[in-house]
Amino acid sequence: MSKKTRKKTRKKSAKPTSARSSAKKASGKKSKAKSKTKSGAAKKAAKKTSKKVAKAKKAAVTPVRKIASLAEGDAAPSFFLPRDGGQSVALTNFAGRKLAIFFYPRADTPGCTREAMDFSRLSNAFAASQTAVLGVSADSVKKQESFRDKHKLSVPLVSDEKHEMLKAYGAWGEKSMYGKIFTGVLRTTVLVDSRGKIVHIWRNVRVDGHADEVLAAARAL
Repeated sequence: MSKKTRKKTRKKSAKPTSARSSAKKASGKKSKAKSKTKSGAAKKAAKKTSKKVAKAKKAAVTPVRKIASLAEGDAAPSFFLPRDGGQSVALTNFAGRKLAIFFYPRADTPGCTREAMDFSRLSNAFAASQTAVLGVSADSVKKQESFRDKHKLSVPLVSDEKHEMLKAYGAWGEKSMYGKIFTGVLRTTVLVDSRGKIVHIWRNVRVDGHADEVLAAARAL
């Protein structure tokens, strides 16, 4: 075989090798690009997940603020809710009369029972001072009726299971018990005058002597 023939043969055999190597390089670049894209997407997904987790943790430990704040001098928020005895009650039912509304956490618990019994004991005195009295909690009508019958209560008991009136009157918000924070009924009493204006608000009520204090305030109007 001559020298020229050998050179030609070498050149021909060299061509496929270079083509193979360039193809390998191209496929390598593609796979690297794919892996980069995949790792980038994975990082983004991981970031989103960690943000969601952090958000959920923050929400779990952040105390809930009071939903509404009512001030003396404000117009009493309207309401229309069921009460014991199968009737309904509205703010308009008390037009031209004073109205004392006591919001209590739960029917038939010790503090709420004492408070409801005290207002019942003074119901005639409130009536003499042209003041109606309502007790409101998030209990069902059935529970309110059992509460009334068990303790012979004479004041109407209103059921606000959706917390609409409780929120409107600032009696629903943050509570703490045994280090745990949760939302619930805040023991609150509101006195409304005959024109429908809020004249006095008692917050964080202490039950002992409270009904007598509300009666004195109603008599002074």
